[in-house]
Amino acid sequence: MIRSINTLLVPIPTIREHKLACTVMREQVLVLVHIQTEDGYEGWGEATTIGGLSYAEESPHSIKTNIDTYFTPLLLTEQPATSAKAMQLLNLHISGNRFAKCAIETALLDIEGKRLGLPVSELIGGRVRDRIEVAWTLASGDTATDIAEAKQMVAQKKHRIFKLKIGSNPILDDVKHVLAIKQAMPDCRITVDVNQAWTELEAMKGISLLQAGGVDLIEQPVSMRNKAALRRLKEHFEVAIMADEIVQDPQNAFHLAADHCADVFAVKINQAGGLKAACLIGQMAQLAGIELYGGTMLEGPIGTAASAHVFSTYPSLGFDTELFGPLLLTDDVLAQPLDYHDFGLTVPTGAGLGIEVDKDKVYHYAEHNAAALPKLSESEKYTAKS
Repeated sequence: MIRSINTLLVPIPTIREHKLACTVMREQVLVLVHIQTEDGYEGWGEATTIGGLSYAEESPHSIKTNIDTYFTPLLLTEQPATSAKAMQLLNLHISGNRFAKCAIETALLDIEGKRLGLPVSELIGGRVRDRIEVAWTLASGDTATDIAEAKQMVAQKKHRIFKLKIGSNPILDDVKHVLAIKQAMPDCRITVDVNQAWTELEAMKGISLLQAGGVDLIEQPVSMRNKAALRRLKEHFEVAIMADEIVQDPQNAFHLAADHCADVFAVKINQAGGLKAACLIGQMAQLAGIELYGGTMLEGPIGTAASAHVFSTYPSLGFDTELFGPLLLTDDVLAQPLDYHDFGLTVPTGAGLGIEVDKDKVYHYAEHNAAALPKLSESEKYTAKS
């Protein structure tokens, strides 16, 4: 039986400003879910998003409020016996809220893995790789700074795939910035992420220049609401076009695959609505001949470990991953950090997520953050009745 569910907001500053087309991040608010059972097991999940409500329809505070108000009473009352039954229950009674559902499922799978003595990857299909390569996002906004950062990453064998966030500047300025970095790093794969910022006509112009300059991958150049434009761009250009924000739950991904809207799917466990949903999207992409890219919501180490377990099960991961979220943060919430070396991340092998959370640090951050927020009443602090 589930004994308690705590949802914690854990703000951690980033090592530098992280600029996207939609916002500038200076800290990341991790949304962590801590579930404890009556027989002594505990699991952790994460529902982190990007930039409050500037990126997605769920924000850290809305996720916490909805889990505390709706998810927790339902789970403590119904006491589903497995993560599968829990997700069936949540999907029956709660519409949407994919990020929140992902955190709950992750924590319950963490518990199931610990109870069975198996890594989460073995509960969701079985891993076929133990390490995954990790891209780094260059998002300072300054060309010289980004080039210096990229060269340092390669020299230290941390990263050799780089993503550039563009779309907030005039197209020619963005293209000049990207191509200068590509010329400085000719042996590295360069991806650009437009974060939906271009119209279709702007995308035609921008992608033509980027393709000619040797850029390897174009991520979500147009609005997620313009599926037809994404398909037209995919058909027009040789450079790979990747769908990101438009890839949501499995049903949505099915229609994108059926309509041949992209060459590559960026899969994010929170955006998919959970680990098993992300696995299903990967399977559909494979059947449709669409390549895969392991995406991130800039999660901390808990969400990153969960994502790594999912991506380790993909038979093909042709464009690798960008699970660099923990490296962007100034502090770690694990007792032992995730193992990044030789341009990649080692997928944890221990039971459950295979990580040990520093509970004292997590609760310290959460309590410090809560001191600046309105206090919860006792009726809002849910614990199962004995």
